[in-house]
Amino acid sequence: MESFNAIKVFSATKARERSELGEEITRWMDENPGIKIVTTEVKQSSDSEFHCLSIVMFYQKA
Repeated sequence: MESFNAIKVFSATKARERSELGEEITRWMDENPGIKIVTTEVKQSSDSEFHCLSIVMFYQKA
């Protein structure tokens, strides 16, 4: 894996927030044009009431 010097975590628990997560990530990437995404991990956890989706982006700052 390439090296990285920063991490950004996006997380949502409510269904509406989860469905909008992609747009939130796109906005963040548009606001940070000088970064290079090295790798991304998608994590999901659940209990009897909540489902949490987390997207972890490892990147290099310019």
